[in-house]
Amino acid sequence: MHRRCKRRRPQRAPPEPDLVRIRDLVYQVAGIFHPDNKLRLLQDRCGRRMRELKVQSLREYLECLTIRPIRQSELIALLNEITIGETCFFRNQPQLDALRRIVLPNILQIKSKLPLRRLRIWSAGCSTGEEPYTLRMLQIEEAGGTLKDWVVEILATDLNERSLAHAKAAVYGNYSTRNLTTAWRQKYFIPQGDQFQVNPLARSNISFSRLNLSDDTRMTFMKGMDVIFCCNVLIYFDLASKRRVIQHFFNNLLPHGYLFLGHSESLYGVSEDFRLVHLPGATAYVKGERALPGGKSI
Repeated sequence: MHRRCKRRRPQRAPPEPDLVRIRDLVYQVAGIFHPDNKLRLLQDRCGRRMRELKVQSLREYLECLTIRPIRQSELIALLNEITIGETCFFRNQPQLDALRRIVLPNILQIKSKLPLRRLRIWSAGCSTGEEPYTLRMLQIEEAGGTLKDWVVEILATDLNERSLAHAKAAVYGNYSTRNLTTAWRQKYFIPQGDQFQVNPLARSNISFSRLNLSDDTRMTFMKGMDVIFCCNVLIYFDLASKRRVIQHFFNNLLPHGYLFLGHSESLYGVSEDFRLVHLPGATAYVKGERALPGGKSI
């Protein structure tokens, strides 16, 4: 009788020490963590920068990130490679419908007794700008109705400088604009060859700036927000970093404020400060104790 020999799975080689050091540096600076099974992705991003700098080894590239004069600019360049996002206009329509029909009217009712009629909406992790421009277009649509006589400020921030440059240029192709109706394209966009540029009206009242969500000092200055959108951003963070960012969001929201995350994201196990609210086709997190009209809270 022959015994079958179990095949041993080949042991994975330990990650290269210099790559681990780069991983730890990225985590320390930006809160973005690459587990061992994602280090190949980080190595690929480092490889792009190494080819650009004509650097031959990870050890030499680590020096570029830590002790050479270019360390600050190179770290930003690496973060630009790591945080390439994908988005489009009107990405989550049920979420936007809930904002227009339930969340904003609720906030306006609470703030109507205040002398200053101002709303502040923050697109945190705005990527190439489709989200803040979508919010601006919705605000314009409501300017003669729900938001009449209200000043709306939209703050759009991202870690990636290239994404912010794209957002400020406001020129988009068919993929980004695929959810737009013909009427919305004609109303808010100017054709630029086979692309479309957001028109001046829809580009106004939006402030774009670079912000690292792991920068505790900068985050403390983002006060007085009514609504925060942070969609598909926290997937880059580990639990400790998520908790830090969410605590800042909680502190920066006004007592009635709402936080929107991506449809596959939640605060389960991250924070108990917010209350989850179920809206038609969407969810949000509310800071205050009042239940939303038309929404179900738990």
